[in-house]
Amino acid sequence: METIAPMLDRSIPPLICEPKQLEVQLPEKRTMPNGIPLYILNAGDNEVLRIDLLMESGRWQQNHRLQALFTNRMLREGTRRYSAAAIAEKLDYYGAWLELSSASEYAYVTLYSLNKYLPETLDVLESIVKEPLFPEKELEVIVNNNIQQFLVNSSKVDFLAHRTMLNAIYGKEHPCGQLVEEEDYHLITPSILREFYDRYYHSGNCSIYLSGKVSADCIRRIEAVFGSEPFGKGFLKPERNMYVPVTSSEKRFFAERADALQSAVRLGMLSAHRQHPDYLKVRVLVTLFGGYFGSRLMSNIREEKGYTYGISAGIMPYPDSSLFVINTETANESVEPLIKEVYHEIDRLQNDLVPEEELTVVKNYMLGDMCRNYESAFSLADAWIFIHTSGLSNTYVTDVLEAVKSITSVEIRELSAQYLCKENLKEIISGKKMS
Repeated sequence: METIAPMLDRSIPPLICEPKQLEVQLPEKRTMPNGIPLYILNAGDNEVLRIDLLMESGRWQQNHRLQALFTNRMLREGTRRYSAAAIAEKLDYYGAWLELSSASEYAYVTLYSLNKYLPETLDVLESIVKEPLFPEKELEVIVNNNIQQFLVNSSKVDFLAHRTMLNAIYGKEHPCGQLVEEEDYHLITPSILREFYDRYYHSGNCSIYLSGKVSADCIRRIEAVFGSEPFGKGFLKPERNMYVPVTSSEKRFFAERADALQSAVRLGMLSAHRQHPDYLKVRVLVTLFGGYFGSRLMSNIREEKGYTYGISAGIMPYPDSSLFVINTETANESVEPLIKEVYHEIDRLQNDLVPEEELTVVKNYMLGDMCRNYESAFSLADAWIFIHTSGLSNTYVTDVLEAVKSITSVEIRELSAQYLCKENLKEIISGKKMS
C-alpha cells in the first residue's frame, strides 16, 4: 500500500541553524621556478577554470592620474601578435571571458576559460600580459569614450557628492582625494602607459590564482607560460606608499546642481582600518545601522518617514584607512529632516541597548551572507584574493565568524559611541540649493 507523505505545514517557519564553524577551503600555494607565487583552489565539477593575475600596480603607485587605470585597460587593445579585434574574436570563439580592473594597490587580469580550450586562451592571455603595444589610435578612442562617460557622470548628483566627500575627508594630496578632471584624460599618452607598464608589470611583481576545476595539466600549462622564465623589465618590487589623510575642518559641503529634481546626501568620516582589532565588530554595528534592508536607517527613513527609496551605510576599506559612509538620495526639501533622522538613529544606538531579537536577526543575516560568499570556487578565489591583498591572516574567515557570533548589545552601544561620532561626520549635499 502506498504511503502518503505528511503535508508540510507552511505556517511554521523552518528552524534557524547557526553555523558553528565554516569549513573554508585554503588555497594550495606553490612557488613557480621564476618566483611567482601560485595559489590553487581546486573546487567544482564544471570544466571551467579562472585565472587571476595580480600586479601590485594601482592608484597608490601611479605618477599621473588615470595612469594605472588606462595601463590595465589598454592591455586588450593590441599586442605584438594580436590586434584588439583578433583578441576579442579569439576569446569569443573559444567561449572565454576576459576582465581587466584596477584598484587602490593592485591591477587584475582575469580570464575565464573552458579547460579544453585552455591552450588557445592561454596563448592570448600570455600575449596580453607580456607584449601589449598601447596603440595610439585605440587609446584615443578609449580616452574619448571615457571622457564622454565622465561628462555624463558629472551631471549626476550622486557622482558629485561622492567626489566632494572624498576630497573633504582625505584632502587633495591623498590618492582618494585627488579628483580626476577632464583635462587629466587628455594628458594620457602611450608613453605614460608604457612607463607604468615597464615598471610594474613583471614576474617580480606578480601573483596568480587558479580556481575552478584545476587539473595537473592546467597547472603544468600555467607554469610553462607564466612560471618558467622571468618576464618584464626591472623586476623591482614597488615600495609601499603611505599617505596621511588631511580632513577638512568644515562640517558641511554643497555641490550645486540647479536643475536636480533630487539631492544626493552623503555623510562620511574615517573609521577603523581593516587590521584594527575593532574592525570586524564595527562591521556588525554598521550592518545593523544601515547595511541591509531591515536596518535602522531603512526602517525609519524609508519605511516610516518615506524620505527616500533607499538609504545605506557601509565601510569602504582602503590600504591605510577605512571610510564610513551613509548614502542616499531624497527630495530637495527633505534633506534637512533626513539628516536629522540619521542623527536620531545614532543617538538611539549610543544611548539604548539594541534588543536581543533585533541583534539576532542581524547576526543571522551576516552569517547567511558569509555562507553564500564561500559556496563556489570563484567566490572562494575572490575571498582569498581580498584577504591576501589586504594583508589579513588566513584565520580571517574564522575571525569574522567569531566576531559576528560573539558581539553583544553592550558592545554595540560602546562601539557606537566611539565610531559613530556625529561631530566627525561630514555632511555632503549635491542638488538644488534651497532658500
